Amino acid sequence: MVRRPVGIQVFVEGGGKGDDSTIACRRAFNKLIERAGFRGRMPKIIACGSRQNAFERFELACAEDKRDCLLLVDSEGPVIHTSPWEHVRRRVGDGWNKPVSAEDDDLHFMVECMEAWIVADLNAMRGHYGRALQESALPARADVEQVPKRDLYEALGKATRQAGDYGKGSDAFALLAAIDPAVLRKACPWAKRFFVELDRRSSALAGPTR
Repeated sequence: MVRRPVGIQVFVEGGGKGDDSTIACRRAFNKLIERAGFRGRMPKIIACGSRQNAFERFELACAEDKRDCLLLVDSEGPVIHTSPWEHVRRRVGDGWNKPVSAEDDDLHFMVECMEAWIVADLNAMRGHYGRALQESALPARADVEQVPKRDLYEALGKATRQAGDYGKGSDAFALLAAIDPAVLRKACPWAKRFFVELDRRSSALAGPTR
């Protein structure tokens, strides 16, 4: 029996705290990816809630021979290993073993947390918070991927205090959807890696143009 292509599936950490949160997460990633140049070849975004659940659903998809699937999660700490799978295997609290059919290019990080992507685009934050945003509280460095998770949350809390504080659910997905993919690619090598791999796979599935 010939297997039919199942398309690209991206198992994402996020959402999962009720239907509204799951829908908001899925829509935000869809909008970001579509604006990154993937209109007409969009993957299926699967908002999984916790990173553990995202891994388990990805693992199950691999076992079912759905080879075109990606896992997108927070690293929850500095990535010091060449292989992302080595990072999650060694990280205390994970201990994830790479599925037999998986490769390094299947696992992608939003770095220590998704907020690295958010602070990468100051204009998106300005558009969301307006004059209430205290820009001076945000990390004054280009390599936002290197900012520890705790420092990112602390900076966002201070920067948005006059706007009612940054909300992990209420604000995060609205900001994610507003990010300029070009800015994100430039500021975050891990984000660029994700887009490059997604482009490679979606182009391969689309086949040669005539």
